[in-house]
Amino acid sequence: MKNKKETPAKNWKAKLHEIIYEADTPKGKWFDIILFALIILSVILVMLESVKEIDLKYHNLLTALEWIITIFFTVEYIARVISIKKPLKYVFSFYGIIDFISTIPLYLSYIFAGSQVLLAVRALRLLRIFRILKLVQFLGEASSLKLALKASRAKIAVFIYVVLILSVIMGTVMYLIEGDEAGFTSIPRSIYWAVVTLTTVGYGDIAPTTSLGQFIAAIIMIMGYGIIAVPTGIVTSELTKQKKGYNNIHTNTQSCPSCSYEDHRDDASHCYNCGSKL
Repeated sequence: MKNKKETPAKNWKAKLHEIIYEADTPKGKWFDIILFALIILSVILVMLESVKEIDLKYHNLLTALEWIITIFFTVEYIARVISIKKPLKYVFSFYGIIDFISTIPLYLSYIFAGSQVLLAVRALRLLRIFRILKLVQFLGEASSLKLALKASRAKIAVFIYVVLILSVIMGTVMYLIEGDEAGFTSIPRSIYWAVVTLTTVGYGDIAPTTSLGQFIAAIIMIMGYGIIAVPTGIVTSELTKQKKGYNNIHTNTQSCPSCSYEDHRDDASHCYNCGSKL
């Protein structure tokens, strides 16, 4: 009798979990599409609200739409918590924290009223832009990219270290060649110019005036184009390795109902993280 009483609740939570956490089912796909659309709409509303002319004219409409979206995300957050066996796993996970941060600012802006905290409230409302980070969940190649970046982190760290050394050397050389007249008033300021030039940004607030300085600047600019391609090549190489290594291992969007871990193999019957039945 005890098992019969628990079955409806378990089935209800299992169905809710399947819709919210998994995208392989028709209902799960529709839920993700709706969630995706609302995230995009929410970000657009935040952008429109920052335009004074639009906010003055459509403030009530923007606020109403924002409340509707906030209520939806609140319900979604609660549903995610109650549909998993270990809710704290989700609450303190990266996406759990992002979901929470992106939901509370609108509530807080009405709780902390008063002119003395108006600026702080505006800052809290801007936190809603964090919703855009939830879009990463919908990228099919997100896991492959994450693994590729993790595998290439040592090479990228060495590359950044070399770029920093070059920036310091080039900045110091330009400080000695150009001096105060051209705007190279200190070594840190000259290093700033070297970084800006090496990354091909080129703000133009500082520029060499001597022939030697311009020659060195030209070399730095050419080096910058070559340097930009290095990290791209490193990550691309790792991505290729990831794809070759996982060609025969298909993964799906099935999420563990106990610990919410994903990327399980198609033929998996138990979670690779906690061992619970999928």
